[in-house]
Amino acid sequence: MALTDAKIRAAKPDEKPYKLADSGNMFLLVHPNGSRYWRLRYRFLGKEKTLALGVYPDISLSEAREKRDSARKQIAEGIDPCEQKRAKKSVPDITHTFETIARQWHSSNKKWSESHSEKTLKSLETHVFPFIGSRDITTLKTPDLLVPVKAAEAKEIYEIAARLQQRITAIMRYAAQSGIISYNPAVDMAGALTTVKRQHRPALALNRISELLERLDAYRGQPLTRLATNLTLLIFIRSSELRFARWTEIDFKKAMWTIPPERKPIDGVKYSHRGSKMRTEHLVPLSTQALDILQQIQTISGEHELIFTGDHNPWKPMSENTVNNALRLMGYDTKVDVCGHGFRAMACSSLIESGLWSRDAVERQMSHQERNGVRAAYIHRAEFLEERKLMLQWWADFLDANRENPVSPFDYARQQRS
Repeated sequence: MALTDAKIRAAKPDEKPYKLADSGNMFLLVHPNGSRYWRLRYRFLGKEKTLALGVYPDISLSEAREKRDSARKQIAEGIDPCEQKRAKKSVPDITHTFETIARQWHSSNKKWSESHSEKTLKSLETHVFPFIGSRDITTLKTPDLLVPVKAAEAKEIYEIAARLQQRITAIMRYAAQSGIISYNPAVDMAGALTTVKRQHRPALALNRISELLERLDAYRGQPLTRLATNLTLLIFIRSSELRFARWTEIDFKKAMWTIPPERKPIDGVKYSHRGSKMRTEHLVPLSTQALDILQQIQTISGEHELIFTGDHNPWKPMSENTVNNALRLMGYDTKVDVCGHGFRAMACSSLIESGLWSRDAVERQMSHQERNGVRAAYIHRAEFLEERKLMLQWWADFLDANRENPVSPFDYARQQRS
């Protein structure tokens, strides 16, 4: 006989669990503690199974029968209701997937530049979301979070792996601060990556500066290439800071080059929006030698917006390989001997070895970020500009001195004092 509400209410707990049968193989399982559970017994592909339909009285008799009928319809259509229920449980709430929370975190960072924002999201879409993007963020443990990081490490893209670890940690911190998770398991990822010794760009020993200058003066390639290489040595700025430069950034009267945080993008030129790497305005004092080179360049590209125009199209910048190609033509292996970026190390070493300049002035001119957070808070507004003007002129004069006779930075500084 089918169950009634009165019969269910009258059922008393016993020493052992017992069943009260209803129609269609549904029954109410009564436990010794008084709890009552709706169950449906059915067969699927020859195997007997039991489906949980809910707890009485939360699920009434009529509601339990509706669930029973829905399950029997699934069985008739060849669907196993137990497996269907399990599959639904494995699909997280779309509002709590890692990807959803990661995108919320990404959107919340309003201070990022457009290019950095795009780069950050792209790295997540490429390296993280395919692994854990669809997972419920509340179920993720430390080993789960390490999967995309370790995958990048296995590909030997170590810098990307480190950045992924930082971003995943930040996303999980955002989830914790938003009350979505109670603990950030990403903090336990610390130390999981293999420490890889950073490879520095090749730079010539300082006692070979005269040799470099001799080869530079003997270079017979494109005039603009020769001038760009000489200027790079004089002001030792980064490649993108140089290549994407506009004439409007140069103040000949004040002898100053102002590199903006970002530049107007050039159609079809990747990363042409890049300005100063530190994303703050960077001032580059120009020595008389640097000004002379820029005036020579002005006769070549002065009528165009870009300072360093391309060989075939003045509206596009020179190639990123231009300076390194010139060095190769001079006989240098740019992977072992010296590359354009290596000029920065040579200048920095010389300025420090001279003993004339403060560390702060050198670091500021190198456009390095202060790693000590407390110290950075005190000096972030300091430009040391007057000292840097003298320093850049000293560096240019030091290079000229080496064109005549090899001399070390320390000895040249001593000669200047005497």
